[in-house]
Amino acid sequence: MPRVAVVSGGSRGIGAAISKALQAAGYKVAANYAGNDAVAAKFKAETGIPVYKWDVSSYKDCGEGLKKVSEDLGPIDILVNNAGITRDVTLHKMTPEQWYAVINTNLNSLFNMARPVIEGMRERGFGRIVNISSINGQKGQIGQTNYAASKAGDIGFTKSLAQENAGKGITVNAVCPGYIATDMIKAVPADVLKKSVLPLIPVGRLGEPEEIARCVVFLVAEESGFITGSTLTANGGQYMI
Repeated sequence: MPRVAVVSGGSRGIGAAISKALQAAGYKVAANYAGNDAVAAKFKAETGIPVYKWDVSSYKDCGEGLKKVSEDLGPIDILVNNAGITRDVTLHKMTPEQWYAVINTNLNSLFNMARPVIEGMRERGFGRIVNISSINGQKGQIGQTNYAASKAGDIGFTKSLAQENAGKGITVNAVCPGYIATDMIKAVPADVLKKSVLPLIPVGRLGEPEEIARCVVFLVAEESGFITGSTLTANGGQYMI
């Protein structure tokens, strides 16, 4: 039986690329999404991947959503925590709402999503968890104290959970993308990209969502069981660690 994979934020951008790559690799995929019903419906129609709507910042919603996925598709053996938001502003202008929205979605969601599935993974002796962090969680960024803190926290969560479950056949790893050609980045004016962004990237281009997806497919494979607690950077050489 194909293993079941859940991808949060899995119907658009990097998440959609991950969902499709996992499907192509033979997994049964469920794509979580937060609010864009039209995009999710189009994604489902085009790929055949079932979509499930819930708020990853809510522990209750995650528990109910993951239970529904298990009932529909089977036990969840693979979890990709990809959902994330930005509320960029320098700290001296940041509101509590901007801080907590990002922390709750980008960091607290890892607990909300992993806690309901980790016991089943331990009982079955197999699990793969991949947390999508960010280059800015590694190096920081002006105007992103909330985002960088959340993504740095993702890495600490990854390393700790990996240690807790290494003896149970469960691996936990992080992927840190750099600038990826998603709708958000493509919305930046071309001249700004050319003058201010691309010069920072030694390979001279933006990354593609499919390149991040290939990292995830590698990490969740049965054959990748000796890789855990790792942080895989995919940023075109922009930040080497």
